Amino acid sequence: MSVVPFEVTAAGPVRRVPARRRSRLALPVVIGLLALPLVTAAHHSRPAPYGDHVTVHARVADGAVAPELRTTGRAVEAYDPATGRPRWTYSREGARPLAVLPTPGHAVALWSDGLVTDTARADGSAVRWHRAIPGGAPWLRSPAARGAAGVLQPLDPRGRMLAVVTPHRVAAYRTADGDLRWVLPARPGCAFEPARSVRRGTALMIAQPCRDAATSWTAQLIAVDDLGRIVPGRTPLGNELPGGAADGVPPRAENEVARPR
Repeated sequence: MSVVPFEVTAAGPVRRVPARRRSRLALPVVIGLLALPLVTAAHHSRPAPYGDHVTVHARVADGAVAPELRTTGRAVEAYDPATGRPRWTYSREGARPLAVLPTPGHAVALWSDGLVTDTARADGSAVRWHRAIPGGAPWLRSPAARGAAGVLQPLDPRGRMLAVVTPHRVAAYRTADGDLRWVLPARPGCAFEPARSVRRGTALMIAQPCRDAATSWTAQLIAVDDLGRIVPGRTPLGNELPGGAADGVPPRAENEVARPR
């Protein structure tokens, strides 16, 4: 038994809807239903921001050992240290990874287009942030970059702060959110050499050779830590997340903007 639609007119009586009009009414509905899969497909096919492509190969149980990291041509790969099997891979369109720095919970990578990224190390579930190195791409493509050796440097044992060292400046980022905490420019007539750096205790010492031969050797070497350049009597800003401690670590007393008078 077929059901014939009815409609109520402005005058009040009920009448049958003609078959031709029923077809006109049904056409937009059919078109909408047909278009829905196309709209959904277009949504999923949109290019990821920054050309990101993350592939998760295996689920990771809570408390699993942190994966090892390596660069494999066009991607960063995290793999199980016991079996060697990949857990996740991360690639970006039009760029290749030059270096990768493993820290607790973070996989920081430097890319050939001058971008620095941070991926969740355990399972590759998210690329947390992207930061561009000003003027970094041309230098990274030059022989002077030496394969980007020393560009990525941890500034504390827990990996809460990251230094990006280039000839013109040292920039420090908070790994929790990629926030830029401080920038140290090179001395005029001098340039930092990322590959010539050494760690001593909590300090990172970086060579800063100068063109002027009369410049003292002490001016051609700087020491930094997570709070910036190490100099007597400094009063640096803190690196904690807004509203509390960073990664569960209480704020440091010497991080106050100025000492009490």
